[in-house]
Amino acid sequence: MSEILGLSGVCKSYGAIVVADSLTFSLRQGEALGVIGPNGAGKTTMFNLITGTVAASSGRVQYNGRDVTHDSAAKRCRAGMARSFQVPQPFGHMTVFENAMVAATQGANLTGREAESACLDVLDQTGLLDKANAVAGKLALLDRKRLELTRALCAKPKLLLLDEIAGGLTDEECRLLVETIQAIHRTGMSIIWIEHVVHALLKVVERLIVIDFGKMIAEGDPATVMESREVKEIYLGIEADA
Repeated sequence: MSEILGLSGVCKSYGAIVVADSLTFSLRQGEALGVIGPNGAGKTTMFNLITGTVAASSGRVQYNGRDVTHDSAAKRCRAGMARSFQVPQPFGHMTVFENAMVAATQGANLTGREAESACLDVLDQTGLLDKANAVAGKLALLDRKRLELTRALCAKPKLLLLDEIAGGLTDEECRLLVETIQAIHRTGMSIIWIEHVVHALLKVVERLIVIDFGKMIAEGDPATVMESREVKEIYLGIEADA
């Protein structure tokens, strides 16, 4: 299976403060990769480095066979990278459908009926079709999360980056969202998912990495990683032999 994303020694620092420390990993086409780590570990910074909203201090980001280290965020988006954000950021005074259309036209360069059709298909996929005409700023949390996912998908991504999309949801809401993400993954979508709701994450991902202080400390099979001594001590905050 071909590689869609590769990070090689990617670093980011602000003066003496290192927020990404030699991040090196790859993602295969169609794979779902989970990312966990304590608050402030550098997980969202990693997404910013992948998508180009933050420039790397050193290292290389390769996407779909190209070195995109110096490409803008807009260029990477149009090449097929799309992401959600921890805090949903819709255009609050626009409708759900209008928010989707912005992503389809600006991210995927679709126009007219092609853009409209693509948006309706995604809204159906994410469970928001019946709220297409609702004002985005008045949505409940689950539907705001669904709209984040919708906008990312309307950009027609090859690589989908999800940043704590399950955070703040009830168990039932989380279950519904996981089912949607599972269905998206079954289409062959490549996914990297940062999440603190680990039980949700483990229902989707095939591989897991752990980040602490900007550095990758573990990688591999999710069950094996979660049982490792270092992860229990650093991420779970307990003594491994307790």
